[in-house]
Formats: sequence, structure tokens, C-alpha cells
Amino acid sequence: MNFENILVDIANGLAKITINRPKKLNALNSATIAELSSAFKTLEDDRNVKVIIITGSGEKAFVAGADISEFANFSVEEGGKLARLGQESLFDLVENLSTPVIAAVNGFALGGGLELAMASHFRIASDNAKMGLPEVSLGVIPGYGGTQRLPQLVGKGKAMELIMTAGMISADEAKDCGLVNHVVAQEELMPLAEKLASKIMRNSSVAISAAIRAVNDNFKDGVNGYETEITEFGDSFGTEDFKEGTTAFLEKRKPEFPGT
Repeated sequence: MNFENILVDIANGLAKITINRPKKLNALNSATIAELSSAFKTLEDDRNVKVIIITGSGEKAFVAGADISEFANFSVEEGGKLARLGQESLFDLVENLSTPVIAAVNGFALGGGLELAMASHFRIASDNAKMGLPEVSLGVIPGYGGTQRLPQLVGKGKAMELIMTAGMISADEAKDCGLVNHVVAQEELMPLAEKLASKIMRNSSVAISAAIRAVNDNFKDGVNGYETEITEFGDSFGTEDFKEGTTAFLEKRKPEFPGT
């Protein structure tokens, strides 16, 4: 896959997407969002890809926000279309991907950058990371799911504080409030992401996809996540991965999941 704004590397079942706009601190513009959407869809269709890691190039930023110059003169209608297109084409896509997505936050993750990290299935951060949703300081609100996913992750009160103050928090503060799972030195960030990916890849990709759907349904209006869990649990009994997993357990050996 060849792109102008992102790099994609695939090896041994692990795909790494690197947002590569270092001069712009990897800010998201429309072209980058379109490329990310295309890359995620392609990787989702690749059965050999078991885990995706997304990060930013360099040591300063994961994504330092959206490219404000693109929409500073937008109308009300154009602003609404911008948010809807972004949510549907990328942020909702990532959240509902059946392939696990780990965000390796290296440096600033602000605005759309934090929203992209929050759309990922979980997050780890380097100790120099700074995170926040500064949109209200520009007279606008988060438009790529930030007002919805941040409260889910850190609670309503903390989310309200972060959004209304437009402030940044450190990696350690982000870990304390549940926004990220782990904080390590920058040179340890990708090794940790790869270690976690390796652990995930030992397990059934079919079962993991089912678990993602069940967890996500808990946060959807009008959807009973418990019912999704029951259905997905039952469906698991009809998979080859279930047969292999249970047989391997009984035979006291490591399973070799076929992914079906």
C-alpha cells in the first residue's frame, strides 16, 4: 500500500500504520483521514493481519490535532458534513473493526488525534505524551466522537472538565483516569505495543472479533450488550477455533487457531 501521508508495514500478522506528516506534527487533514480509512479497510480484509498498531512519526506527536487551515472558513452545513464524514469513514470504522487496534501514543494527542486514539480498542503512551481536547478554545466542540468516547473511558465529570478547560493532561494523569493502559519511556513504546500484539495473536481471532462486538454493543443506544454476548458466545461453539481451543486444552498443548 502506497500513501502520501501514512506508512503501512505488515510483518508476521502485525500491521503498523504510521501517520507521517512530521512537519505538521502529524495533524489530520482530509487526505490523511481518507488514507487511514482506506488502509484500515484493506487491513481488515486481510485475514493474515491479526493486530493493527497505529502511531505517529517522530518523537513529538501521535497526532497534534486536525488541520485547522482546512476548515477555518467552513459554513454550518460544511462543518456538519465534515464531522459526519470523519466519524463514519474513519473513527466509527476503527472502533468497530473486528481486527484489534492498539494506539501507541507518542507525544501530543490532541483534538482529532486523541479522538483517533480513543476510537482504537485500547491505548498505551510514552511518558512524554500529552493529551487533550482543545476544541472549545477555538469556538467549536470535538466533532470526531470526542464528546461520546471520552466520558465512556474516564467518566462524565472528568470528561466535562477536560473538554471545558481545553487543557492537556500528562501520560501519567491519562493512566490514572483510565484513558491509557500503560505508560513507558518513548524507546519502550513500540516494543510494548508489539509485546501486547504478540499476546493477542496467540488467541482466537474469531473469538476476539466477537468480544469486540459484544463490548461495543454495551455502549450503543437501543442495543442490549448482554444479548449480543449471549449470541456471540453461542455462535463461538460453531467455530473451528472453538474446536481447536478446547481440544488443545484437553490435550494439554498450545492451540493452533485456524481463524475460522
